[in-house]
Amino acid sequence: MNPVLHLSIVLGGAVLLTLAAGWTADLLLRRADARHPETPLWGLLRRCHLALRIVLLTALLRGAYRQIRWEPLQEHAAGVGQILWLVLIAAGAWLVLRITSAVVESTYARYATGTRDPARVRRVRTQVTLLMRIVTAVVVVVAAAAMLLTFPGFRALGTSVLASAGIIGIVAGVAAQSTLGNLFAGFQIAFGDMVRIGDTVVVNGEWGVVEEVTLTFLAVRTWDERRITMPVSYFTARPFENWSRGGVQMTGTVFLHCDHTAPVALMREKLLEILEACPAWDGRGWDLAVTDTTPSTITVRAIVTAKDADDLWTARCAVREQLVAWLAEKHPYALPHVAMSGAAHREDFA
Repeated sequence: MNPVLHLSIVLGGAVLLTLAAGWTADLLLRRADARHPETPLWGLLRRCHLALRIVLLTALLRGAYRQIRWEPLQEHAAGVGQILWLVLIAAGAWLVLRITSAVVESTYARYATGTRDPARVRRVRTQVTLLMRIVTAVVVVVAAAAMLLTFPGFRALGTSVLASAGIIGIVAGVAAQSTLGNLFAGFQIAFGDMVRIGDTVVVNGEWGVVEEVTLTFLAVRTWDERRITMPVSYFTARPFENWSRGGVQMTGTVFLHCDHTAPVALMREKLLEILEACPAWDGRGWDLAVTDTTPSTITVRAIVTAKDADDLWTARCAVREQLVAWLAEKHPYALPHVAMSGAAHREDFA
């Protein structure tokens, strides 16, 4: 048979078999998705079709390329086989990652749909994110090692590498002590439930929301859209405030410094009026009391509640602004002032 014709038949047959197998797998997944709409797994697995076809095509070509009686191919058979092995390993790693991602995403989606507790959902989301990063790192390392082992030179080098692995491991452990500390801290955060994606935290005096958690660093988005990136070991070695632990509902305070003549009872009535008109107040509780006095002023503390940190900030600002404006308009004598002398003070409010 003509070698070129033989080559065309082998390539065409491999492509047709790959397309047929891919079409069959996609058909089965579509039917499974239609029969089980409660789980997104089958729909997510359909995204693996490209990686699956590359694996099938490469495997078929790897098994049949030596049977092709084409002289240029026979002369470079070793190189072609090497390339096909590398492509097969890379495509196989890609397929494993896609399947793992589909399974993890499907499991998380079903858990998030059936769980009403946002804190648990954020905890699982953090764990799933770190788990996928771990799986990706392991698969990439294994695939890279498998690729290197396909080269004869690296096989011969393997014995000496294993013989010196103990010394290299000790040196690497000492040199990468900080990196390894962050790595283990990442595991502790993921499965110790210290901090989760979406938690509201105060770190080093900065208030923000945890936006990303990896095995080595954690990113916090502040209220003014800045991103603070810090090693995860910071959260295992130093205290920090997590406003989302124990539920997202929060209680906040507003402090006002007033004159001793301030109408506290009227201020208490005004606070309730402000809160009832404030959408950020959740209605759980409120209070106003004098918490401290000085020779010239008193400290009035207003307590407000809200369903989360963002609404609490809005409610506190509204209470502070409207109470000060109301005092300035209706009771200006209640605001702090500097008395130049006793007579001047009496004249001002005569």
